[in-house]
Amino acid sequence: MKAAAPAAGSFEAARQIADAVLLEGYVLYPYRASAAKNRVRWQWGVLVPPGWGEDSGEHCDQRTECLLEPRRDATLFAELRFLRVQRRTVERLREDGGHEEVAALELPDRVLTAWDEGVEERVELSVSVAELENGPVSVPFHRPGRTEIESVRDGERVAGRTVRRCAPLDGTVRLMLAEIPGPYRAFRLTAVVENNTDWTALPGDGREAALAHALVSTHLLLGLDAGSFVSMTDPPQWAAEEVARCTNLRAWPVLAGADGRADVVLSSPIILEDHPQVAPESPGALYDGLEIDEILALRTATLTEQEKREARGTDERAGAAVDLADSLPPEVLERLHGAVRGLREVTAGRSAAADPDAVPGAVPGVPWWDPGGDPGVDPARDRVMVDGRPVGAGDRVVLRPGLRRTDAQDLFLRGRTALVEAVLHDVDGAVHLAVTVDGDPGADLWRAQGRFLYFQPDELSPAGEGAAAGAPSAEEAP
Repeated sequence: MKAAAPAAGSFEAARQIADAVLLEGYVLYPYRASAAKNRVRWQWGVLVPPGWGEDSGEHCDQRTECLLEPRRDATLFAELRFLRVQRRTVERLREDGGHEEVAALELPDRVLTAWDEGVEERVELSVSVAELENGPVSVPFHRPGRTEIESVRDGERVAGRTVRRCAPLDGTVRLMLAEIPGPYRAFRLTAVVENNTDWTALPGDGREAALAHALVSTHLLLGLDAGSFVSMTDPPQWAAEEVARCTNLRAWPVLAGADGRADVVLSSPIILEDHPQVAPESPGALYDGLEIDEILALRTATLTEQEKREARGTDERAGAAVDLADSLPPEVLERLHGAVRGLREVTAGRSAAADPDAVPGAVPGVPWWDPGGDPGVDPARDRVMVDGRPVGAGDRVVLRPGLRRTDAQDLFLRGRTALVEAVLHDVDGAVHLAVTVDGDPGADLWRAQGRFLYFQPDELSPAGEGAAAGAPSAEEAP
């Protein structure tokens, strides 16, 4: 076993996603330390020291199990990545030459404040599959504590200094391999990451104290130089039962090889799909949890200059996000507004055969989302079976919204009769009936604007003959 990087480029595609995982939620809009939500950070992938205790609801280990089909001479590569909390305090220079800690230090371009920075750490290793077949491999790692002092200048004058402190960290990466029965040479790989830091909470210590000794946003990259991994979300039939037996704790392994290959797995603390990708429209890192780039960019652009100074003084990454939002040209903002992938209208004069990405059977020159672009559907004439009876536009139904996919407003309509205005098919193949409620004084207005309520067939029943407009059904009547 040796510490090493994998073959050139094998982790590069996965690292782009891993970087997003590493910094997801690192600093939240409006990117200022003073924001309440930035005082409760580090929400996933947190491996606390054992001395913090299981009663906290957080854990000191992370377990990944997945299947792989290695060749005889294959080497397994692993790269553990996490953030280490670095406490930054700000000190003002006194007239006597000493320093005193302050809440904020005003500078022309920024307002420096105390902040917990995230420092990226990596543990890289490689081990042959043959060695793992002979027994488990454990790789301990240690990160010593440190203190760094940096002067802060206001032009030519020294205004103060920042003091950054990191506590020591200790951990272990454990790798185990077990052959599984079946038609192919395959193994179950177990990878465990542990925080072994010797630290015990004192009376009164809170989560903030434990975070200084924690691994944050912990995730693992696994790679094979010869062979492949098995998808844990869509396994082949022969591997389905073994995949179901795998135990993943605080980790979610997905395929992440370049160009759809299965030679790399990213085990993440957040749920992803196989071969996740960063949207090509994304202009850069904005860090906010579950970020929506357009909203973040527009809202960041509305910050006052004082608020931007505070963001720049909070963190370098926060400052970069503010500067990025300020620099986005209109054409980039327009590109962020939305994108449809995999579907295109057929260009007039071109056949579907000449346009493989087009919607099959689409009408040339008509957008794919326009019902008129699909000759196989007609919202005004299509009918769908409801309780054994065909129902379509012009029929009356009784609304019976269920509990699975409804909201409070729909529940108030339970038992009301409604007129079916159209039968619609969405791009996923589901059927929806557009209706206007009988007795609604705004029905004509909604109809003119094409705005309706939508229900699926199992949320309706045909109205009885002669049902009065707006009246409840017999079983609903008092």
